Amino acid sequence: MKKTYFIIGDIHGEADMMEEMLQNWDEETQQLVFMGDLIDRGPDNKRSVLTGMKYAKEKNAWYLMGNHEVMFLAFIDDPEGRFPHYFRNNGDTTINDLLGRPQGTPVNPVEDAEAIKAQYPELIAFLRERPLFIDEGDLLLAHAGVDLRLDDWHDTEPKDFYWIREPFHKGVNNTGKTIIFGHTPLRGLNEDGDFMKLWQHDGKIGIDGGAVFGGALHGIVWHDGNIEKIYSIKNTKPVRFTDD
Repeated sequence: MKKTYFIIGDIHGEADMMEEMLQNWDEETQQLVFMGDLIDRGPDNKRSVLTGMKYAKEKNAWYLMGNHEVMFLAFIDDPEGRFPHYFRNNGDTTINDLLGRPQGTPVNPVEDAEAIKAQYPELIAFLRERPLFIDEGDLLLAHAGVDLRLDDWHDTEPKDFYWIREPFHKGVNNTGKTIIFGHTPLRGLNEDGDFMKLWQHDGKIGIDGGAVFGGALHGIVWHDGNIEKIYSIKNTKPVRFTDD
């Protein structure tokens, strides 16, 4: 019998929705997967990422590298050089959460990066070790996808596993695998803009419901090559960011 997976889309600091979704996970029979981007933009980035790390370390959950985790680590390593890019992607929300400050507090890149390094060495080390993809035979998990223009998807540039969009979405899937991904909100993938409907095309399944943008958090149960069940939680709280 093949393994059963419980796969959760981009959380982006929506810790309450994350914890509600986790109530649907059957720890005894399902491999838990976080598709990356647990941080930035949401109301509780600290709780989201620490919960993700806790589940990975204590419950053997898989936590994939997302582009927002990459931007956070780049900021930690080069605060002056990388903060402008991270700020444009709302990274200040995670910085302020980790340092226990109100949202909107001005960031001092160098001082704040040093403070985070001093307070969260375990978290930083954990995030550095996140995998770019997980290959389960007939199932491939990657935050953004893979480069389908290549003869061998294994040759995908590292950054494309967490940043790629159209070359993956529009490419022909000759991998022989179902590829489940997040990163690009469903509102932009589905022609009708429906964030409640998974995007399924040519063996590719998009599950990022854009929860932090007022959409939904999706969790799917995958077993024996099929979606066995879909759990969806709508975000009914005021939204601070849009994906326009």
